[in-house]
Amino acid sequence: MKTVIECRDVSFSYPASNLSGGERQAVGALKHISCTIEEGSFVLLCGTSGCGKTTMTRLFNGLIPHYHAGTYTGAVYLDGKDTQSLSLFDISLKVGSVFQNPRSQFFNVDTTSEMAFGPENHGMPEAIVRSRVKRAAAQLKLEPLLDRSIFSLSGGEKQKIACGSAAAMEPDIYVLDEPSSNLDAYAIADFRQLLFTLKAQGKTIIISEHRLYYLAGLFDRVLYLKDGEIAGDYTAEEFCRLSPGQRDEMGLRPLELGGLSEVEGPPQRMSEALWRIEDVSFAYKRGPETLHITEAAFPAGGAAAVIGHNGAGKSTLARCLCGLEKHVKGRVRDQSRVYARKERLKLCYMVMQDVNHQLFTESVLDEILLSMETEDEQRAREILKEMDLLPYEACHPMGLSGGQKQRVAVASAIASERPLILFDEPTSGLDLFHMRQVADVVGKVAKAGRTALVVTHDPEFILRCCHYVLHLEHGQIQESYSLENENGRSRLLKFFLDDTKKAESTA
Repeated sequence: MKTVIECRDVSFSYPASNLSGGERQAVGALKHISCTIEEGSFVLLCGTSGCGKTTMTRLFNGLIPHYHAGTYTGAVYLDGKDTQSLSLFDISLKVGSVFQNPRSQFFNVDTTSEMAFGPENHGMPEAIVRSRVKRAAAQLKLEPLLDRSIFSLSGGEKQKIACGSAAAMEPDIYVLDEPSSNLDAYAIADFRQLLFTLKAQGKTIIISEHRLYYLAGLFDRVLYLKDGEIAGDYTAEEFCRLSPGQRDEMGLRPLELGGLSEVEGPPQRMSEALWRIEDVSFAYKRGPETLHITEAAFPAGGAAAVIGHNGAGKSTLARCLCGLEKHVKGRVRDQSRVYARKERLKLCYMVMQDVNHQLFTESVLDEILLSMETEDEQRAREILKEMDLLPYEACHPMGLSGGQKQRVAVASAIASERPLILFDEPTSGLDLFHMRQVADVVGKVAKAGRTALVVTHDPEFILRCCHYVLHLEHGQIQESYSLENENGRSRLLKFFLDDTKKAESTA
């Protein structure tokens, strides 16, 4: 079988300027990577956050060494040619990429132009550009997102457009870095079908992922990374023969969701107090109404999950609750009083879906101190230790991996000690260990009598730390229920498992 990519003893580390002084570990560094990728193979890259998965994808698509500077030794060959001798333009004809943060790869302000950008940039005739956009949109079921403003899309919808843009290029090799991180269950089912189609076409697919269940039956090889090295190279059969306990020890998510019914939930709430949302509505400027909630409630002194499909209004609800949106109608109250928008700004802390928007300082420790009402270095370091971030206290936050940045933002929220903390996709980019770690942190928030509201597509995370569910669709509450009984847990799993079965039936 033809080798399309070969790494020969490649080592890479990012420059010290990306980090603050005194770092104890080179984030994302790779050491002596040697491997070959065969034509038509489907390769899964997995491992804990910060192990080097994203850096590996940058070797494969030429961003290292052409875009990301650092200390680079060894060589990567694409179809027998050293990528250092090829331009990024040449590489992009063969390799299509989907990044962890889709915003970082957009060039246009509307979705159709974005999907057409790659073929247009390569000088393809208009008729071919149009046919490719149409075909990619049909494969990914993106037709409802065409001719939309990029800025009006939810995080998951942006991820879908990024995938569609790569598909429109019809490359021979696809390199995808956590493409499901912000996708809902329906979108993951559609994305799985696209991967199935690409695999059937003989395309080479390299995918870095923490969510493994939707890839079962697709990958034929697994590269397991640990501390910047390839610690395991498995065939699909070998990897699937690993016991759940072995994959647990490796920090990997489950290969199927059926076993989640056994996940132990959080301790029951002691308080009966509630937060209430009354007659809340909101519309973005010059846009239709995106949120209309007549009445809803969630537990105070507990953790509630907000679930729903991409574009349902989940992130908008979180932004309205914490006062980030100005033109919100309606009331938000607890047992005692109604809180105005400016009061909620001081009352709430929000961990955003894209945490790059809220990392401001030169070091991880300073980031935690910034969110404290009164700076306390000892307490800040305790929080960093809880989040497995203490080794990075002197690192620049923007030099960390996506999952590590996510944990810094969560740590800042905990340090703020605000009564109401909102988390928008807090487990995006997190491995099994760190997902459970964040679940424990959310549990501690509730145990301390504060309230956590979590927007998430992660069923295991919900079962581990949440007491209640608000199901939002089309800007309205469809249902709400407690998770402190088997009926509620079954309803939650049905929501996720029904869409997983859809993925399996279409593949």
